[in-house]
Amino acid sequence: MRRQYAKECMTHARAATARERRITIALMTETVLLALDTSTEYCSVALLRVATPAGAAAVASLTADAPDAAEEPRVWVRHEATGAVSSTRLLPAIGELLAEAGLTLADCDAIAFGSGPGSFTGLRTATGVAQGLAFGLDIPVVPVSTLLVCAESARLRDPSTVRVLAALDARMDEAYWADYAWDASAGDSGDWRTLQAASLDAPEAIVAPDEPFTLAGNAAAAFGSRLAASAAARTIDAEALPHAVPLAHAALRAFRAGRTVPADQAAPEYVRNKVAQTTAERMAAKAEKDARDTRTARGDAQEGSR
Repeated sequence: MRRQYAKECMTHARAATARERRITIALMTETVLLALDTSTEYCSVALLRVATPAGAAAVASLTADAPDAAEEPRVWVRHEATGAVSSTRLLPAIGELLAEAGLTLADCDAIAFGSGPGSFTGLRTATGVAQGLAFGLDIPVVPVSTLLVCAESARLRDPSTVRVLAALDARMDEAYWADYAWDASAGDSGDWRTLQAASLDAPEAIVAPDEPFTLAGNAAAAFGSRLAASAAARTIDAEALPHAVPLAHAALRAFRAGRTVPADQAAPEYVRNKVAQTTAERMAAKAEKDARDTRTARGDAQEGSR
C-alpha cells in the first residue's frame, strides 16, 4: 500500500511539473527587432530575436526546474564599409539576415534606426528605409541616438562601464558629443540616463564628467590634445562607434519601455543645421588651422632647443 501511495505521489508531482512548464512556455513571448545604421561610412544592419516572459504572471509561475525567465538575444549582423553608397546595400543586407534567421519582415515587431547625429545623407537613408518598412508592416519605429549607441557599445565591450562621454568627429573642426550615465535601477535590467543631450561644439568646449568615465567614439583620435576630456578619461574606447548590434540592444530596451514613434513621425537628428561651409567659411577655417599648426610647430621647436 505504501509503495502504491508513493508511486501515485510521484505521478502527481510529475504532472504538476509538466503543467508548470506548459504554463511557462505559453506565457513566453518573442520579440524580433530590425536595426539599421548608415550614419557613417558603414552600412550596418542587425536582426535581434529574443524570447521573454509575457508579464509578471509568467515570472510568478516559474520554478527552479523551469527555463530561465529570459533568453539571451540571438543576433544576426552585417557591417560593411560601403562609403557613400549604403543605400544600395541596405535592403539586400536586410534580406540576407532574414533568410539566415529563417524569418520574414512580417515577423518583426519594430524597426530601429540610428537617428543621428552623423552623415546627413546616411541619416536620411536609414530614416527613409525604417519609415517605409514600418509603414508597410504597421509597426512602430525606434529612433536611437548614434551617440547613445557609442555608449551602449562601450558597455557591451566592458560591462563595468557606467559613465560615458560619447564624442564623434563632426568634420568642419567640430565634434558631436553627449554625456550618459548607466542607471541599474531603470526598467527591468537598467538603462542609460542622458545627462547632456547631443550637442555640437569645438573639441575644446566639450565638458568632461566630474567622475571616472569612458570616452567613446573617434573624437580623441581626430582632435588629439585639443580634446581636453581625453586626458581626464579613465578609458578611451575609440572602437565604440555607431554599429547595428549595440543599436539593437539599446532599441530593445526602448521598445519594451514604449519609447517608439509611428512610422510617419520618424525623423533624423541632425544636430548641425548646415551640412556644408561657404567658401569664405572654408578659407577662414583653413587659415585658423594653419595658424594653429604654426603655433604648435614653433612650440615644438622651442621645446627641442631647450
